[in-house]
Amino acid sequence: MSPHIISLPVSRRAIIQDAQGQPQLVKDLPIPPLVSGTVLIKPAAVALNPSDYKMGAAFPSAGAIIGYDFAGTIIAVADNDDTENTCDFAPGDWVCGGVRGSNPTAHEEGGFASYIRASSSLLLRIPRSSPVAKLSIEQASTLATGLATCTLAIWDPTGLNLLPATPETPAEVPLPVLVYGGSTATGNLAIQLLKLSGFDPIATCSPRNYDLVRGAGASAVFDYSHPDVAATIKEHTAGRLKHVIDCISDARSVALCYEAIARAGGRYVSLELVADELLAQRRAVHASFLLGFEITGKSSGLPGGYGKPADPAKVQLGLKLWPIYQRLLNAGKLKPHPVQRLEGGLEGIVEGLALLKSGSVSGKKLVAVLEE
Repeated sequence: MSPHIISLPVSRRAIIQDAQGQPQLVKDLPIPPLVSGTVLIKPAAVALNPSDYKMGAAFPSAGAIIGYDFAGTIIAVADNDDTENTCDFAPGDWVCGGVRGSNPTAHEEGGFASYIRASSSLLLRIPRSSPVAKLSIEQASTLATGLATCTLAIWDPTGLNLLPATPETPAEVPLPVLVYGGSTATGNLAIQLLKLSGFDPIATCSPRNYDLVRGAGASAVFDYSHPDVAATIKEHTAGRLKHVIDCISDARSVALCYEAIARAGGRYVSLELVADELLAQRRAVHASFLLGFEITGKSSGLPGGYGKPADPAKVQLGLKLWPIYQRLLNAGKLKPHPVQRLEGGLEGIVEGLALLKSGSVSGKKLVAVLEE
């Protein structure tokens, strides 16, 4: 299989896990070979996610490249030898997407690297010249994992299961949906997608981020720290709330979300694993936990509650929604989260992960701009 290329490098630099799962920079990793359905990308920016430090701490896998989200230029496209892996991209295209970082079964897959191999099926073109979209490379790098997570949370049968409504076929009845943690990057996207899909998103966050969350489309915003927030949400929704996405997913958020859900029950999606005993407090609530990289349809290869079986249906769901996301981006209808820029290229990522872990980042997405 001979790739179509601009200039194929020999080696790459990357941030990998050490034996304790901590990030370290290495300078001479081999370039992974292209296989059918993949492209080689030179990233110009990469975005940081909490999972970038959480996975290494919980499941150290020495040598695994860290990082999920990126934006950059395609420099090589594999020659596809089957009809299922057709590629609509070419060298020189500017794209954004995601790969699975800290992958214990495929160390070469992470995104914090000077060159990235990625599947072409869930890439998005960056509308760089559009006067409507006005999307920078840094902003584009923040999208993929959030979109994957929202896709599964909103539309997968194990999530809120809100099909057939989508941004292009909106729901006729604007059901309320609570996004707990609306000022997170994923919460921001969830609010936008729910609003575009005809639902009535409401959210919690810190008062300092009210404007950000209202700007995303939330019809009502509540102070997560207020002692009566659950009762206030229940009153606001007249006891009709049946759908919740919990972007924080700790003991307090679970309790508040469960209290706000209607007496008849509903569906609750967490973006982090929480204790079974917390979820069992209301039998009428269908609770699920998801990982954004499940959109690949592959097994997680992780133990315990993080163990996720292969599920090809999740890939198909992504393939259904990704063209819609592309059209929304092109039309300027999908807005990225505010960016906090990190300097220093790959080296700056290590410091950025420490900053993210400290909990001091609020209402912003950390993005490292990579050097040439």
